[in-house]
Amino acid sequence: MDSAVEPENLPVPVLRAEQLCYRYSGGQEALCGVDLDVGHGRRIALVGANGAGKTTLLLHLNGTLKPTSGTLFVDGEPVGYDRLWLRRLRETVGVVLQNPDDQLFAGAVYQDVSFGPLNLELDEDEVRERVEQALEALDIADLRHRPTHMLSYGQKKRVAIAGAVAMRPKVLILDEPMAGLDPSGAWHLLGLLRRLNDAGTSLVVATHDMSFAYEWAQEVAILSGGVMVAQGPPRGLMTDPAELAHYGLRIPWIVEVSELLTECALLPADAMPRTRDELGTVLRAHLVAGRTSNRLDSAC
Repeated sequence: MDSAVEPENLPVPVLRAEQLCYRYSGGQEALCGVDLDVGHGRRIALVGANGAGKTTLLLHLNGTLKPTSGTLFVDGEPVGYDRLWLRRLRETVGVVLQNPDDQLFAGAVYQDVSFGPLNLELDEDEVRERVEQALEALDIADLRHRPTHMLSYGQKKRVAIAGAVAMRPKVLILDEPMAGLDPSGAWHLLGLLRRLNDAGTSLVVATHDMSFAYEWAQEVAILSGGVMVAQGPPRGLMTDPAELAHYGLRIPWIVEVSELLTECALLPADAMPRTRDELGTVLRAHLVAGRTSNRLDSAC
């Protein structure tokens, strides 16, 4: 019999929020006892209805906001909020806001992307290397000298992400990254996220797109009314319509389609595809098996 893994032997998350509470100056409670673990190299989708507290939580994870109570941990160490700790936290955790105009402030693209690395007091060659790599990764190297006010919305989004990527954080947090992007821009961004994750970067994405969360994430965290109601695998948390409706959410389209196909006996009852490709593979295999079975029955 395998021995049980002791809790102290479990990997320490790169980032952990423990019982975070936050009240705005007017007294409104935005977060209430929120727990969140971000493991090394994990992909986490943060979902919740408008007003659930998603953006407020994200701004705690890089120290932009300080909790009223509770603790944030980086690699197992509780975060302080002095100058040195905030610098370490922002080296570890990069945040990309939903509206890029809230994040871009320099006159030109190169200046904006270089701002973070320069604040780390890196030497000039290191800053240049980081900025060039970030520009290439976002496919915006040709925009390096473009004034930021002359960029399209999608270009601004990519510049904001490049600025975060140039910091080389262990955790990259993105608030509604697909919002406002055309299909080509969204596809390009998904490719970038995949490459960053393959290189070991943990990703936390706040999104209203339940289908994206179901297909993309290794873990889903559901926030409702400032409370973290669940964190776990998508298949365990995103297939109950009534439960999700209680939190103002809908099940992903692929779950709805799969259930309909199962009711029509076109999909095995135990099939739980998470992507369009998986659905097509399982459906084709089931239909081929059914036709083969029918031919055998006719021959007998």
